[in-house]
Amino acid sequence: MDDFFTTDGQQQQQEDTPANAPLAERLRPQGLDDVVGQDHLVGKDGALKRMIVAGKLSSIIFWGPPGTGKTSLARLLANETDLHFHAISAVFSGVADLKKVFAEAEQRQRIGKQTLLFVDEIHRFNRSQQDSFLPYVEKGTVILVGATTENPSFELNAALLSRTQVLILNRLDSAALDQLLIKAEALKDSPLPVTDEAREALIASADGDGRFLLNQAETLFSLDIAEPLDSAALAKLLHRRMAVYDKDREGHYNLISALHKSLRGSDPQAALYYLARMLVAGEEPLYVLRRIVRFASEDIGLADPQALVQALAAKDAYDFLGSPEGELAIVQACLYCATAPKSNAAYKAQKSAWKSAKQTGSLMPPQNILNAPTALMKDIGYGKGYSYDHESDEGFSGDNYWPEEMNPELFYQPVDRGFEHKIRERLDYWQQLRGEKND
Repeated sequence: MDDFFTTDGQQQQQEDTPANAPLAERLRPQGLDDVVGQDHLVGKDGALKRMIVAGKLSSIIFWGPPGTGKTSLARLLANETDLHFHAISAVFSGVADLKKVFAEAEQRQRIGKQTLLFVDEIHRFNRSQQDSFLPYVEKGTVILVGATTENPSFELNAALLSRTQVLILNRLDSAALDQLLIKAEALKDSPLPVTDEAREALIASADGDGRFLLNQAETLFSLDIAEPLDSAALAKLLHRRMAVYDKDREGHYNLISALHKSLRGSDPQAALYYLARMLVAGEEPLYVLRRIVRFASEDIGLADPQALVQALAAKDAYDFLGSPEGELAIVQACLYCATAPKSNAAYKAQKSAWKSAKQTGSLMPPQNILNAPTALMKDIGYGKGYSYDHESDEGFSGDNYWPEEMNPELFYQPVDRGFEHKIRERLDYWQQLRGEKND
């Protein structure tokens, strides 16, 4: 893939952008001061600003949503340094391309010239391809600047991450997006043909993506619009944009985590918002239901035994009705769980019991609670001394049910909330009876 910049031994400025180039390309920032929405990187105390002032670039991974300026920042770094700039895309490049890039970089290094290698969509390189960068980054043959929309923790090798600095680009907020529209209006020498309300709707539809917003604005500038469009007219003219959401990527896990923690925090409004975010973006409803069922056991448990019933009933209702009618049942389960008393006592009990079971191995239960289906087993003591609880006072014998080699353990400790408050009272009462029997 050709360089984004023409390099002739010395870094040269980018050639003038053609007048018929897309609006987003013509509005690429020409200096760090032109960058919008990323002050934490390019401001006075920003990481990139400090690197450039110090004249020392380290290898960088730019991580951020689409349309936030990753490629633009890489180009600006090339303009601000005396490094040879070379750009490739992981979509179009393979092993042969990388070998050629590294060989050329080594030749430049021999004459004292370092290479800034920009790799767009670096997460698309496989693990072995990523490993090929390591020796050249370590030797300083290349300063690697990678760009990715995916979480580097999941998509990049740990070895490569340890040799780079991850800089996060923020989703562009409304103020930053409005600045882009102002720049576009100045370039076109014309106001955007929309009302103030429609302008806000247009910005909201971009979902933090500056490139998308400028593409929409370019469409509006290209049309012969006599009167400014209101929100309704704008919605008819422009295609609706679906929320950015990859069901097998980080956005998927971010939103389900936000839903789970909102439920745990007893915030039904936030929980309903994240539920809506997922379903509107096309998440599989049964996946959400599985998580709500899990939540009902993990975070509510016996504090409200009906939570699990509600969650499973929502699953049955959705199976019966389908979308969109069945989604109301999901909403009901979500709200029920959010407003139910919370307890993770069952969850903690499971973890403790599983741990104990692994540690104690195959200890035999006490003989008094073992069945004796054969005469031999009865002769050796199986079932001897068993107390049938229903024949005891209070329906409680207080017998020992633990292996003789093991002291009784405390796994389940109900909280004083919801139905578990009554369970705690029962357990305390039985413990009192147990103590009276042993006195």
